[in-house]
Amino acid sequence: MGLLDGKVAIITGASRGIGKEIAKTFIEQGASVAFTYLSSDEKAKALETELSANGGTIKGFKSNAADFQSAQELADAVMKEFGKIDILVNNAGITRDNLLMRMSEEQWDEVINTNLKSAFNLTKAVLRPMLKARIGSIINMSSVVGVSGNAGQANYAASKAGMIGFTKSIAQELGSRNIRCNAIAPGFIETEMTDALDEKVVQGWRDSIPLKRGGTPKDVANATVFLASDMSAYVTGQILNVCGGMLM
Repeated sequence: MGLLDGKVAIITGASRGIGKEIAKTFIEQGASVAFTYLSSDEKAKALETELSANGGTIKGFKSNAADFQSAQELADAVMKEFGKIDILVNNAGITRDNLLMRMSEEQWDEVINTNLKSAFNLTKAVLRPMLKARIGSIINMSSVVGVSGNAGQANYAASKAGMIGFTKSIAQELGSRNIRCNAIAPGFIETEMTDALDEKVVQGWRDSIPLKRGGTPKDVANATVFLASDMSAYVTGQILNVCGGMLM
């Protein structure tokens, strides 16, 4: 028996990295998963095949979370396919790092739209079915950078800090309807993106973390399961730092 048995989840940006691990862990815990992807049909189909191999129910939807109408169409399609939406994980995100004096308007807008506006779009899209059912868990993927800031990431930090304010506001608005909203703030998580970095640089980051290691996508996925499940039924409006002690 899984922690998410019988629940239906939407996970945005789940074709790789943290999103993929969240989808995998949700399936292991008994959820049916609808995930979004933006480009590769081949990768999406491969993920469907991989995660349904042991009987899991999963379906990919090609959808741009940064587009308001696309988000609404996605929610409608998931309702038609699965009949309900219990969980939303706003995971879609990008970086376009640069010092502010060199940052273009396009780099700013692209990050804000993909990381922050997408959370508004999808949350707005799932509200009607969640309100009707009087139950739901919305989980926004923020970052420790949204709490502490980081040089060269003004756009990313602003988007992730915005998600924290958004999370707390939605928790207050929807708590009376038994809809919870929380955020996760990952720290240094080792994925295929960090594999391309210089090992000495990566080790330096590990050494600066109290737990002396980088996090794994599974660490974040496990925290997401907790916030999605009934184990956190009395938790809303909170920011869970999954960072090995980077933020105290």
